[in-house]
Amino acid sequence: MRAVAYTRSLPVTEPEALQDLELPEPAAPRGRDLLVEVRAVSVNPVDAKVRARTDPGGTPKVLGYDAAGVVRAVGPEVRLFRPGDAVFYAGDITRPGTDAELHLVDERIVGPKPARLSFAEAAAVPLTAITAWEALFDRLGIERDPAPREEAVLIIGGAGGVGSIAVQLARQLTGLRVVATASRPETREWVRGMGAHDVLDHGGDLVAQARALGVPVRAVFATTHSEAHWAAICEIVAPQGAVCLIDDPKNPPDVRMLKGKSASLHWEFMFARAMHHTPDMQEQHRLLAEVSRMLDAGTLRTTLAEHFGPIDAANLRRAHAAIESGTARGKIVLEGFGAGG
Repeated sequence: MRAVAYTRSLPVTEPEALQDLELPEPAAPRGRDLLVEVRAVSVNPVDAKVRARTDPGGTPKVLGYDAAGVVRAVGPEVRLFRPGDAVFYAGDITRPGTDAELHLVDERIVGPKPARLSFAEAAAVPLTAITAWEALFDRLGIERDPAPREEAVLIIGGAGGVGSIAVQLARQLTGLRVVATASRPETREWVRGMGAHDVLDHGGDLVAQARALGVPVRAVFATTHSEAHWAAICEIVAPQGAVCLIDDPKNPPDVRMLKGKSASLHWEFMFARAMHHTPDMQEQHRLLAEVSRMLDAGTLRTTLAEHFGPIDAANLRRAHAAIESGTARGKIVLEGFGAGG
């Protein structure tokens, strides 16, 4: 089968950073696995981070942690899907990735593809939707209640892939005032389009801007540059509030700064359930099914921002470079495997 992989950890500017390869097809699905024919993928920061930090020592490693496709075959214990079903999902970081024509994935982390979305539009959503959902509702403990409340949630990095869907979920499913940050005119407009009530400039004085809102910030979800914003985050979060991080600060945050407010710190890592086969692993199937229903109903929208063409090494190198630039807005998607794909 055709796939895009890497054999050495190299800068994305190197032609061998990602290569077009022919690899053996996966074995027949076992247990609760689905064999999926991949139609579209999207690119996330984790793709670039793994490529840069994990050297496979000459053995081809396939990346890709978002996909939309069609189930080709199912394992003997599968209960949720059948061959021919259209699905979308974010995969498992401990297994081969989705940048391949065929992919094995556990059904418990797979959702039904939204019927009204194309495969490309659907592929933009799963990883970021799972991350945002788990951060808002499982880690920060925000109630799914649309009744208006005189409290706010602050989403730092609202124009990125995770921020874009977090803004929508918070606006649609909670009664909190949804505040997000963005620094450029085009990203500020993007965040407003996703439903943010207010947009702050994370290049300016975040504390002063947050105080000017006039409502307590009950929860802070930092999707990027948390190290640079840590002091402001601790100042902004309300007493007995909560903070959730998803990025990888070089220096661990000083959690003692939260003690005076009895505020809590949470980490969100959407691969944790699949990595550890937690008893609630199937929650990711349930939340993706709900996200799918919301996308079909039009209460959520895809965060696809750019379509980079077919799934090949050259286009994936371009996508990784865009991610590494730190200026990507929404999600970058690739679709199909070119002629004959």
